[in-house]
Amino acid sequence: MIKIENLQKSYPIGKDSLHVLKGLNLHIKEGEFVAIMGSSGSGKSTLLNIVGLLDSHDSGTYHLNGQLIENLDEKKAAVLRNKFLGFIFQSFNLITYKTAVENVALPLYYQGMGRAERQKIALKYLEKVGLKDRANHLPNELSGGEKQRVAVARALATQPKVVLADEPTGALDSTTSNSVMELLKDINREGMTVFVITHEEDIAEQTDRIVRLKDGVIISDEKVNKNVNA
Repeated sequence: MIKIENLQKSYPIGKDSLHVLKGLNLHIKEGEFVAIMGSSGSGKSTLLNIVGLLDSHDSGTYHLNGQLIENLDEKKAAVLRNKFLGFIFQSFNLITYKTAVENVALPLYYQGMGRAERQKIALKYLEKVGLKDRANHLPNELSGGEKQRVAVARALATQPKVVLADEPTGALDSTTSNSVMELLKDINREGMTVFVITHEEDIAEQTDRIVRLKDGVIISDEKVNKNVNA
């Protein structure tokens, strides 16, 4: 699903440059649930932005669902994002003047779907995350956990191949974090690939695989041991 080979990325800083990703190799199969971990400056956010087609790489190759990603203009990138990717952000990124159902329906609008069908699908996914009764509430009328569940519903509405979650529990308490992770586990069990950026060990350990970055390179890539004593 995601195949990255020798990925390099630098950013100019004055006359110098900051080498952020230094030859990354990463393969994520369809249906995997993967956590990307690393301290600030490790390159994990840059990696997410490249995987999410929000930024480009300098060299190396990136294949998404078998398609080579290179030389995309913003229009082509937007089409691919809408087709293959769903995003969940730490800050929720909900539109404040739109209701929960309108926020969830928004990506479907950009797909050219009619209003009635958008509404029907948005309500379906709000029900899936347990918020159908909050469909007509604005974001400022929702708790942090409810906002994140709306964001999860929005990410799922287009039935993407991959869900990219950037610190999805970073602004939540532990109980609410666990409920959001249960939602991500559910959608992963349904066959969706889930790619989580996190700095929280307990969150990463709820995934199936942890990839650790340091200074732009992968220092470990291990399956999570789920064997626990009853």
